[in-house]
Amino acid sequence: MKMKVAIIDHLGAHGSSHHFYLFGQAKGLIENGVNVSLYTNSYTSNPGIKDLVFYQFYQNIFSNTSKLIVAMRYFIGSIKSHIHARVNSCSIFHYHLFGYSVLVLFNMILAKLLFGKIVLTIHDVRSFSNHKTSSIYTRLIYFLSDSILTHNRFSKKEIVQFHQSLNNKIKIIPHGNYLPFINIQENQEESRIKLGIGLDKPVLLFFGMIKKVKGLDLLLSAMPKVIKNNPEVILLVAGKPWKDDFSTYQDIINKLQISNNCILHIKFISYEDVEHYYCAADIVVLPYSKIYQSGVLMMSLSYGKPVVLSDLESFKEIVTDKKSGLFFKSGNISSLSEVINNALDSTDLLVKIQLQGLDLMKSKYSWSKIGEQTRDAYRKIDYFYKK
Repeated sequence: MKMKVAIIDHLGAHGSSHHFYLFGQAKGLIENGVNVSLYTNSYTSNPGIKDLVFYQFYQNIFSNTSKLIVAMRYFIGSIKSHIHARVNSCSIFHYHLFGYSVLVLFNMILAKLLFGKIVLTIHDVRSFSNHKTSSIYTRLIYFLSDSILTHNRFSKKEIVQFHQSLNNKIKIIPHGNYLPFINIQENQEESRIKLGIGLDKPVLLFFGMIKKVKGLDLLLSAMPKVIKNNPEVILLVAGKPWKDDFSTYQDIINKLQISNNCILHIKFISYEDVEHYYCAADIVVLPYSKIYQSGVLMMSLSYGKPVVLSDLESFKEIVTDKKSGLFFKSGNISSLSEVINNALDSTDLLVKIQLQGLDLMKSKYSWSKIGEQTRDAYRKIDYFYKK
């Protein structure tokens, strides 16, 4: 008899590419013999994955209305999703966490009341958007879980540092690639014309949600030295600022007088346009100061783009310096500008990194392999309960 799993995730396609992670996970699990039902929001379209059962029980939970109404819609969506999943014999409830809150706890209590087993994928061990997370919620959420999945050793180490009893409950399963869900646009000229970028200019891309932790200020501060070495270079910034505030970064641009070398698309980038941003770029830069996992990194490598990135522990678990990416010393402006300049001066190196990065995505980070590891984590729970 096939294992039945309910992935319950209210975020879906709201404001990010997180839905591709959900779709990849579901696809990989199905390929490994698991029955998967995905419960998400009304903004997320059915991906049409064979044998995936898809529901949109979270209705209009991101509309501009009162917080009370949104909360009520969330609770209704959660109750409907959990009861429907249990009636349809789902015994495992899988959640994705970017923070710890009473809403997460509510879902987990529902699952336990329905005699379900709980699996958590922890995307951010500590939320970068909410620093007031209650440690009480965190402890309860970890306590109620039957299995915890993290993307790397760095994340596991941070959890175990504060909750040593969880060591045996945590399994490391990496973030998968985006290859099943992206269109790789190969006509750079077309993409650059569409985005208003000169055809003969070297282009650096900073992509995704703009938050302090992602280090755009560091990259902007490094640009004068990059421009001195490559006067025609363009920094393409594409993404929506956290809480819609870009003023800090605009002040840096004005102060350094680098506006002529910056193209700013400060907005949410639609799925249809993403391929053009990556195609237009020569290098993707990830100057993050801290990160647990990065969809932008996996997407950049999936698009076959060379990456320049901070030498963070979590990045080093994926990328090898001068093979699948180029590291600079985290937080160091001079190191960042030097690595970018060296990369722009070495076409052969960029081509080598581009090919090895894409090969890495295909060989090590396929969703089929990740689905197999996730299925095994589910089986371990069943074994534990049957002992």
